[in-house]
Formats: sequence, C-alpha cells, structure tokens
Amino acid sequence: MAHAPTWLTYGFLYLAAAVLAVPIARALGLGAIIGYLAAGIAIGPWGLALVSNGQDILHFAEFGVVLMLFLVGLELQPSRLWSMRRPIFGFGSAQMLLCAAPLFAVAWAAGLPWRVGLVGALGLALSSTAIALQTLQERNLMRTQSGQAGFSILLFQDVAAIPILALLPLLGAAAGAQAEHEPMELVWETAKIVGAVGAIVVGGRLLLRPLLRWIAKSKTPEIFTAASLLLVVGIAMLMVQLGLSMALGAFLAGVLLADSEYRRELETDIEPFKGLLLGLFFMAVGMTIDFGVLMRSPWTMAAVVLGFLAIKAVVIYTLATGAKIPYRERPVFTLLLSQGGEFAFVVFQTAAGAKALSPEVASLLIGAVALSMLLSPLLLALLDRALLRRYAEVKAPQAEEISEPQEAPVLIAGFGRYGQIVARVLLMQGVPTTVLDHSVEMLEVAHTFGYRVFYGDATRLDLLRIAGAGQARILVVAVDDPEQSLQIARLAREHFPQLQVVARARDVTHWNRLRDVGVALVQRELFESSLCSAHTVLELMGLPAPEASAITRRFREHNIALVDRMYPYYQDRAKSIAVAREGRSQLAEQMAKERQERALQAASKAPVAPDGTEGAESAPRDTA
Repeated sequence: MAHAPTWLTYGFLYLAAAVLAVPIARALGLGAIIGYLAAGIAIGPWGLALVSNGQDILHFAEFGVVLMLFLVGLELQPSRLWSMRRPIFGFGSAQMLLCAAPLFAVAWAAGLPWRVGLVGALGLALSSTAIALQTLQERNLMRTQSGQAGFSILLFQDVAAIPILALLPLLGAAAGAQAEHEPMELVWETAKIVGAVGAIVVGGRLLLRPLLRWIAKSKTPEIFTAASLLLVVGIAMLMVQLGLSMALGAFLAGVLLADSEYRRELETDIEPFKGLLLGLFFMAVGMTIDFGVLMRSPWTMAAVVLGFLAIKAVVIYTLATGAKIPYRERPVFTLLLSQGGEFAFVVFQTAAGAKALSPEVASLLIGAVALSMLLSPLLLALLDRALLRRYAEVKAPQAEEISEPQEAPVLIAGFGRYGQIVARVLLMQGVPTTVLDHSVEMLEVAHTFGYRVFYGDATRLDLLRIAGAGQARILVVAVDDPEQSLQIARLAREHFPQLQVVARARDVTHWNRLRDVGVALVQRELFESSLCSAHTVLELMGLPAPEASAITRRFREHNIALVDRMYPYYQDRAKSIAVAREGRSQLAEQMAKERQERALQAASKAPVAPDGTEGAESAPRDTA
C-alpha cells in the first residue's frame, strides 16, 4: 500500500490537533493559544510522539510572527510611528534595563559566571510578541494606553534583540582569540543594521509602490496575493542573510506601506496565512518543551520560571504605575510582558552555539521560557475570572448592557462630543434612539445627566443585531477612531442593507475611505465649525454680515463640490493634487471677480459732493 508523503502526514496531524484542541480550550474559557500549545504537547516527543522535529517546525512557524509584525506595521503610518519614538525608547529601554538588572544580580548572587548571568538576564527580559499582540488584538486593547505602551516595549525588544545577538559571539569561549577584532566586528554589525534599514526604507519608497501598482494592473488577485507573500519572504531572507531580525524588517516594510493605496489588499491577502502560521508557531513551542530537563531538575526549573516571572512582574507593574496606566489595565499589561519570549529561544540557542552557555543551561532556560509561555494564557484566564471580574462588578451598576433586542428607528454608535449633540437633538424631538458606547467613563457621564446609553462595542456584529440594526432605519456612526468607524460602516453595508448610514469623518482621507465602503452621507467633523469661525473673522475685519455669509456659503459649496471631484482620483496623488490646485485657482479667480463687481457697485451708488469728490470719502466718520 502506498504511503502518504511526509508533508501531507504532518499537515494532517497539525490540522487535526488544532481542530480538536482549540475549540475545547475555548469552550473551557482558556483561549486559543492554550489550545495550540496543548495540541503541540500532545503530538510532540513528550506526548504521543507523532512528531519529532519540533525545532524545525518552530523555525518555519516563526514566519507567522514575521507576518503578524508586517500587519502591525501596516496599521502604523510613519508619522504615527515617529510620534511614538519616545515611548518606544523610553518604555522599551526602561523595561529591558530594569528587568535585566535584577535578573543578572540574582544570577551573580547564585554563583553563576557573569557571562552566563548576563546572557540569561538579557534573554529572560524579552517578552513574547506573538502572545502579547495576539491577546491585545483579541481583546481590542491595541489602542488603549496599556496597548500602546505594550506595543512600544515589544517593538523596542525586537530592535534590542539585534545587539544582543551581536554580543553573544563576543561572550563565547572563542572570544579571547578574536579580541583584537572585536571593534571591527562591532563596526561591521552596526553598518549591517544601518544598511539593511536604509535599504528597506529607500526600496519601500522608490520601488515597492510602483511594483505593487504594476502588479495590481494585471487584475489577477492570486498574483497580488503571491506578490504580498513574496514581499514579506524577500525582506525576511534579506534580514536572515545579514543576521538580523526578520520581524523587524517586516515591520519596517509594513510601516512604509501603511499610507499606500494597497494597504487593505495586503492585509486581506496576508491575514489568513498569519493566523495559520501563528497557530503552528504555538504548537511548535508546545512540541519543543523539554520535559526531560523538567523531570531531572524540577525544583531548579520551578525556581527559574517562578523567579523570573515574579521579578519581571514586580518591575513591569511598577513601570505601569509610574506611567499612569489605568489600574484596570495594569494586570493584563503586567502578565503579558512578564512571560518569556520566542526570541529568547534564538538567543539561548545562539549562545549555546557560541559557547557562551553550556548545552545544559541553554536547555534549562529554553524550557523555562516555553513553560512561562504555556503558563501565561492559563494565568490570564484565571485573572479574567478573579481580579478583572471584580473590576467589572464595580462598574456594572453604571454600565447597562443590552440584554433584550432594541427596536428604535435610529441607532447611534459613539456618545462622545459628536454623538451627544446628534442624540440630544433627536431626543428633544421625541425620536427614539439606541445609543452604544464602549467607554465606561463616557457611560458614567451619560448616566449622570440622565441619558440611557448601552455599553458595547459597535464593531461586533452580534451586538449590532441586539441593538436593533436589523430593524432600524438610520445608523449614525459617531465614534472617534477612523478604523472603528470604517469597520462599523462595513458591517452595516454588508449585513443591514436597509440602514441609511450617516457617518462622521475626521478628515478628507477618512471621508474618501467611507465613500469606498459605500457610505454616501458623510460629514467632516470640523468643516462646518471652521466655516463659522471664518464667518466671524470676516465680520471682525469689517465685512457686513450678509457679505460674510455669502463668502462662506460660496466657499462651502465649492469645497464640497471639489472634494467630490477629487474622490475618483484620491488614490492617485499626482492627479488628486492637480484637481485640488485647479479647483483652488478657479475659486480664487471667481471670488476676485466678485470682489471687483461689489466694489464697482458700491462706487456707482456712492453720493457725489458739490466739489466733485465722493461724499462717502469726504464725510467725517461717525465715532459714536
């Protein structure tokens, strides 16, 4: 009988283990990550022994982390990343130094050689980017204060892993023979880093967008998907060849494409691969846990795991308190950053190869990191059931959850400064409304003034159904965040076609993207108030109120028409700029002509004095 190919057998095993373990773990409230880890343990060398090459699978599955960081980069425009430089280097360097220092001190006090203590402290100070970011995204915490701080720390760790790896050969047993070359090696490593980052930045600006535009013109979706994967794989290969972080290179590429017209297509194409490879990564972590080391020295392993988790937890919680992260967010923030990270596997394996660590110590540390990654989702589940439940109970009386379907004809998503005005006008007219907001603080304000607002995230389809989106006539999208606004609009257009969507746009870019989703009734949030201010300034400059009103009305009509004209070309920067300049020139010429006509009309109506001069100019001013 013919045998199935190895890749097919292993593929069947991985998929079968995941399909069985993950739903069970989620049903038990433990989360998908625990399911993947348990599946890896079950089929690995210390379980059913169906798979023996866990390390090889781990190296392959690390590409899931690379894809995840590419997608994270796509959400960060360069300007936003630059604005985060202080938290990245502030939070990040503080976390690394404050965690590594006490870990090194404990190792030194335990009598370990300083090289072993330094490598162990630096490796254990790293956190799991895969678990932390996955958890933050699942819980919709990426845009919270703790999510931004956690992301800054994780990004700094990815950058810091490069000099850590460059340091390992210098700490190895062979470093003494090469001591005279150490300065040149450091210069070479620095040059490689600067050159690689520069190549990605320059290539991303000059080559990637024209290349993607050329591929998109082929109108072959599968080729665009292949190009998306080729982009990430190529950058990962470049970084590997230079001995640098694949994840960092992918992240930089994502940032460079964050404000491109192909961002959404790239996200859609890569997301399924990222999810599968991340699941395989967690399974590979479960396979690589060396339970032999655990059984040979269980107390040492327990001391290492609990010791470094406790030290990092104290440091990170103190850091969160000093950074004024809300107390409700601190437990999750602390737990996610206290665990070991996937890059620690690379650090300890490289250190063993460079003879900076003995194989036994490297196996012990790798096992400790893997166990911490296994314990982290379990502790997170316990945290949800214990501490965070108490927080929720404190807020429960003030946050009325939707328990029964609503039937109001108008649904408002967001009760901030914009949504409140819309809601107040409708309520004064007796129009029934259902208002949703996911900010507990905003709900407290609403209940203080007697408004009935439901707690919930309008980006959830099930919550929109309960709120009555299936029967309502109008949906007002008044949330602050543009991405959430677009997500709500997409859900409404796809699942509730009878809804007329009235949306708030932060700026013209947001306005264009809402139009892409199919929303026709879009209001720019600052446009009308800016026109009112311009009207006031014109009056203060001496123009009569009717003339100021006519000017601002003309500008309003022209600007709305111009934005409509620019919309078909907004993804073509050159064409869009040309249309905008043409429109501004036409408006300036038209207003100049109107000013001349008004001046001539005023001159023709002016009374003439006996001496032949215009009376309006010769008459004394009325100073009353």
